[in-house]
Amino acid sequence: MTKERSELKSIGYEIFIGILSILSIVNLVLLYAAQEKSLDTVLTVMNGLFSVIFVVDFLYRIVTAPSAGAYFFRHFGWADLLASVPLAQFKILRVFRLVRVYRLLRDVGIGTVGRALIKDRAGSSLYILLLMGIFVLEFGSLTILGVEEGAPGANITTASDAIWYTIVTISTVGYGDQYPVTDAGRMIGTGIIIVGVGIFGTFTGYLANFFLSPKKKVSAPPVDAADSRTATVQGLRLSLEESEAKLAEIRKLLAGPNQ
Repeated sequence: MTKERSELKSIGYEIFIGILSILSIVNLVLLYAAQEKSLDTVLTVMNGLFSVIFVVDFLYRIVTAPSAGAYFFRHFGWADLLASVPLAQFKILRVFRLVRVYRLLRDVGIGTVGRALIKDRAGSSLYILLLMGIFVLEFGSLTILGVEEGAPGANITTASDAIWYTIVTISTVGYGDQYPVTDAGRMIGTGIIIVGVGIFGTFTGYLANFFLSPKKKVSAPPVDAADSRTATVQGLRLSLEESEAKLAEIRKLLAGPNQ
């Protein structure tokens, strides 16, 4: 259990990586099941994003691991590294990352997972909104393209148009060069804006909480009761001996003239 806990990062982070692993595997299935150019473009962009996240995850784990060699060879770190490569031949290795996250969370226990998420509400909210942003970037692009590409007067007609529109909308920039012309597309755009505002608002609050919250004081190590009593007795004995020595000196001084 100690080994698993030392390998475990924060609960919210492990769940975040696990869900991304599931989504990346689903995308791999969709890429082979649906032969459509617009879908391929969106999934290729998302695969590039996942590759960057998984490379950062691999570096984070190998740097913070108690033993870098043990993580790389015995805990499938090599699979994490290969799975981060944006090549179809290695994507299936992301199953190893998912299995490890499942094993770590299972060993910790569902109750501990729930309490940790509640305790770290700021971090949990940030991970949830990051996941929402990734889901909106992928499925929002696919949805807005499916709604808009065949509409009269549409200017979102390709996968790159849909991805660009989703990115500038979720970032709340809104250049206006791409915009929906259908009612359904405008409703989708409204949802993307709301998610974007939530992400940046939560991220700002998380940073404020991280930098401005008071640091926890380091508590002194507990003192054993028996050791405390022993130290007290020894202190009293030393004080008594010093008092007797001083009394003896005083008696000598008082008795001196009479001798």
